[in-house]
Amino acid sequence: MANKNIFASALSRFLPRADTVNQAGGSAYAYGPEARLAQLAATGTLADGFYSSAETQLADVVLAAKDVDPEWVAKCAVYARQSGAMKDMPALLAAYLTMADPDLSVRVFKRVIDNGRMLRTFVQIMRSGQVGRASLGSRPKRLVREWLEQASMTQLMQAATGNDPSLADIVKMVHPAPANAERRAFYGWLIGKPYDVAALPAEIAAFEAWKRSPSGELPQVPFEWLTAFPLSPEQWGVLASRMGWQALRMNLNTLARNGAFAVDGVTEAVAARLADQQTIAHIRPMPYQLMVAMGRVGDGVPLTVQAALESALEASLAGVPQLEGQVVVCPDVSGSMSSPATGYRKGASSKVRCIDIAALVSAAVLRKNRNARVIPFEVDVVKLKLDANARVAANAAKLAGVGGGGTNVSAPLALLNKERARVDTVVIVSDNESWVDPSRRGATATMNEWNKLKARNPGAKLICIDIQPYGSTQAKDRADIMNVGGFTDAVFDAMARFAKGETRDWVEIVQNTEV
Repeated sequence: MANKNIFASALSRFLPRADTVNQAGGSAYAYGPEARLAQLAATGTLADGFYSSAETQLADVVLAAKDVDPEWVAKCAVYARQSGAMKDMPALLAAYLTMADPDLSVRVFKRVIDNGRMLRTFVQIMRSGQVGRASLGSRPKRLVREWLEQASMTQLMQAATGNDPSLADIVKMVHPAPANAERRAFYGWLIGKPYDVAALPAEIAAFEAWKRSPSGELPQVPFEWLTAFPLSPEQWGVLASRMGWQALRMNLNTLARNGAFAVDGVTEAVAARLADQQTIAHIRPMPYQLMVAMGRVGDGVPLTVQAALESALEASLAGVPQLEGQVVVCPDVSGSMSSPATGYRKGASSKVRCIDIAALVSAAVLRKNRNARVIPFEVDVVKLKLDANARVAANAAKLAGVGGGGTNVSAPLALLNKERARVDTVVIVSDNESWVDPSRRGATATMNEWNKLKARNPGAKLICIDIQPYGSTQAKDRADIMNVGGFTDAVFDAMARFAKGETRDWVEIVQNTEV
């Protein structure tokens, strides 16, 4: 039989040549226009990253949108919101479409502007001038007005939390037509105009009465309206029972700081809600959100509540699919992976780093694939043994504690080739800013190493999860290679479908999104 090593080397000459230089100065492949926008939509947070600024990312999104058909922009917006649970990017793309394709923007607006926060973000972006206009314009104004007119009173009250712009600002801009006396009184109360007190919604009337004597029973209004007032520990305990599940996991330190857990029964009630399996299945919190909560809890939060958060994290991974055959997961633990996963924002940077996401994905895959191998890497591979039976949080913390050094995405593939390992699926989780790889003309070192591995494992597939949107990759898309952006549940689904041969690549997954 012919020597595979010789012919693998010869075939490497026919691999695609690297066509760009990444942010770290290494050879890379630029994403195609569709993949570029899809990655930005699914991972971009319009915040400063390790290698680029928020302004650069915003410019990249607008330029990427101009390079593709508006229909693709629409699909990216809907996918990012409904599958990726993104916020700023879907709103930005919806705003862009009001100029690029006004008719299409109507359909997209109704799919992605699904709550008050998204509405405020959309209006903020429209007024910024970043998409080509500094005002709403007639059609966007009509869309915003229709949202207000069709929203329930509960939705409007939730939307009335937040500023820049506030809901009051938006009402003044678009002048929604009140359908009844109650709605007319609400708008008057909201914007500080005269209103019929008797027609006010009962909840707001109760809130106004409570403000005059805030020691009484708490009114049924969004909890954020009440926190500006001095509340007793018992009242904070009541708020804990009223908060939505997501708000509860985000406000544990606030409850502890205000003495809520010292009230009989509050600790047990909060822990029970956080760990409730049916609630978790319904809400489908993203694992990284729970990692955020676990990383933020202070010493004042009872251990029972902290344990409930960890139980919720385990439950959130129930939907992670099992991959067939020999699976290898390669988390990037280099220095750049220490940056916040959602970028730097003054006073609001996420405590979850890119390395935490890589560690979480690795631990999650290991949980469902007990024989999977985990090979962390930076300049070279890092020797680290994980226990498949350990808690996901414990394995993730162990991996996240390794970080440092340069980035060499080809290192784990080189190790597998040195060992002549049998492999079915390789998952690389990185920011793709590889620069330490051996310098060669032509293909990247990652493509050369993958080509060698494929010579021994013809059916193997490579999945590259790109955590931050810098626009390049170390392995070019083809039938056996998929580049996928993001760190949500949608990524796990995409991995499983690609590994089974159900989809060709990530672009195809986004393409199948209905607008």
